[in-house]
Amino acid sequence: MSDSPKLAAPWGMPAKRMTRRSSFKWTASTAAGAMASVAASSSATGALSGSDERRSSPKRYKMKKSINQWAFPYPERMNLRECMQLAKDAGFDGIELNYDLDNDLSPKSGAKEYHAIRRMADEIGIAISGLCSFLFWPYPLTSNDPEERKRGMELAGLMTRAAHDLGVENLLVVPGAVHMPWREDHDPTPNDLCAKRAREAIGKLLPSAEKLKVKLNMENIFFNGFLLSPEEMNDFVDPFGSEYLNVHFDTGNIMIFQFPEHWIPQLGNRIQNVHLKEFSKKGTDYSLECFRPLLDGTTNWPAVIEAFDQAGYDGYLTFEYFHPYPHYPEALIHQTADSLDRMLGLHS
Repeated sequence: MSDSPKLAAPWGMPAKRMTRRSSFKWTASTAAGAMASVAASSSATGALSGSDERRSSPKRYKMKKSINQWAFPYPERMNLRECMQLAKDAGFDGIELNYDLDNDLSPKSGAKEYHAIRRMADEIGIAISGLCSFLFWPYPLTSNDPEERKRGMELAGLMTRAAHDLGVENLLVVPGAVHMPWREDHDPTPNDLCAKRAREAIGKLLPSAEKLKVKLNMENIFFNGFLLSPEEMNDFVDPFGSEYLNVHFDTGNIMIFQFPEHWIPQLGNRIQNVHLKEFSKKGTDYSLECFRPLLDGTTNWPAVIEAFDQAGYDGYLTFEYFHPYPHYPEALIHQTADSLDRMLGLHS
């Protein structure tokens, strides 16, 4: 046996006996390579810091971060307090709550329960950015069924009162629908009749909203066949001439054929609240499945955020998503907060 043991050859070197000198040369060259790699990495890190647009927006925006309650596994795996606390811990300024036929915000609750929710939000240190509901679909304000219209008006009135008792100024309202492709039992409403009924319904809801100081914000929804352009939305809102009737602009709802950055300048200061929904034009099944986690779509977010800024909007940007992660649902909340930080130039 030789006095000099054979050493395992490092990756990339021929398998031969390594002497002390060759070992020293390999070590020195490896160290030099490692130092060069570290230097290159440091240079890359420096390039990605500050105003590098590959990392986040080079411009800082004043808009506030919010998230809708549908992104949380509520009420199956999280209660309302846990949802609020998670939103706060993830760095959101506000959370948008949802009104339903059951659960914490529903016709079963009253001023006492809503005041308690308001106190809970204050204790946690998070704002309630708005109130939202799916109930405008089973009970549309423009339905051909008089009973559906009547129930829809009742629920809209209860939502307005709930928003007031929660100390929330923003209530999202879907004023009408020509068609609802997800409801096989829905009898389509002719366009002119839909517009007439929608104006009558909002006209009846507005006096109470003004008294309660709750803003009714009309949402744009392409799939319902109503208010399909910014011009139509403006023509619907403006004649009421009330500061308590505005627009809740949803970036994703018109993405299938249009572009949110085109709507925003035309809606201008009518925009009172915003839903950020990511959408991919690469394929759609015309359902809620077309909406994606934030930044995982085809929305031109730099153009959209700049359009909001140019329109003078500095309110809440609320991420709306309908599919809480089945495993480790907290990940979606934190990922969304990080995405918003990058979009608003807040990422350090």
